[in-house]
Amino acid sequence: MAEAMHLIRQELGDDAVIVSTQRAAGGKGVRITAALEPEQDDDMTAGFQDDGTPSSSADIVTSALIEHNLPPRLVEQLSNAARLTRNDDPEAACAMALEASFVFAPLPDHGAPRPFLLIGPPGNGKSMTVAKLAARSTMKGRRVGVISADNVRAGANSQLAAFTSILKIELISARGPETLQRAISKCQADYDIIFVDTPGLNPFKQSDLDYLAAMVEGADVEPILVLAAGGDPIEAAEIGAAFGSVGATRLLATRLDTTRRLGSILAAAEAASLMFCDVSAGARVVNGVTAISPAIMARMIMPTEAGRTRPTIKCGDNGSLVADPPVEAGQR
Repeated sequence: MAEAMHLIRQELGDDAVIVSTQRAAGGKGVRITAALEPEQDDDMTAGFQDDGTPSSSADIVTSALIEHNLPPRLVEQLSNAARLTRNDDPEAACAMALEASFVFAPLPDHGAPRPFLLIGPPGNGKSMTVAKLAARSTMKGRRVGVISADNVRAGANSQLAAFTSILKIELISARGPETLQRAISKCQADYDIIFVDTPGLNPFKQSDLDYLAAMVEGADVEPILVLAAGGDPIEAAEIGAAFGSVGATRLLATRLDTTRRLGSILAAAEAASLMFCDVSAGARVVNGVTAISPAIMARMIMPTEAGRTRPTIKCGDNGSLVADPPVEAGQR
């Protein structure tokens, strides 16, 4: 990524606008879309301001992004992308900017060729997320396998077993990379989809990353970063980059019901070119996770009607994200 950015600055200069970034599958390079805005844009903008028109949709998007504590560079990137859409609806412009800058790829609920390995720092809700994902696929009538590779946290298996027993899913235990590989090889043919819980690991401790890398490399799995929203964006970006270095491909955000700012998860995804997949909002296991899209994320980012409190987000009875209190007609 750093090398690609350097090449862009060499080719287009320091004024280049980064419109989107994307890491290729399997770590085989990155793709960066950049542009130079025409010089006449300044005159056009001045003209719009001189005729007394309201703030542009891009300006409204910029203000919302700043309120969500995004890093300045990411605010600039998304704001420029919103401006290039030339859409008069701020929410639509925000959605189009998000779609241009990030990849949205929800986890399947019916089946997958490789197990999903849920990774992340301690206390971000990996075990609960495994239970929610397992419940979602079970409700679809799929054969679900759950493996716990968390042999570090006391009571981790007992907590997960409390949910898998209700779902009538056998909880398989694995201790370390080698036993995880054997467990996956043994049970892969018996299940449509497999979720693997892992211990919470310190992203800034090399021995923890080496342990995680051994698990990822030893078994044919797709690592999914589970990260709670609401943290410090700079810290989250460093966490995302660390787990991205060991193969994380997607980001599943948790605790959206207890935070009102999305800067941290956006910064983490951007730092490691992670795809957004699903989000968790609430403690319920059934309908506890739902897919995220540019339109839904834009709705969560854009401000509510003047004078109203920004609603918290939770998962509804059908698994969709809803606002609490409900957003009234005409209110963003």
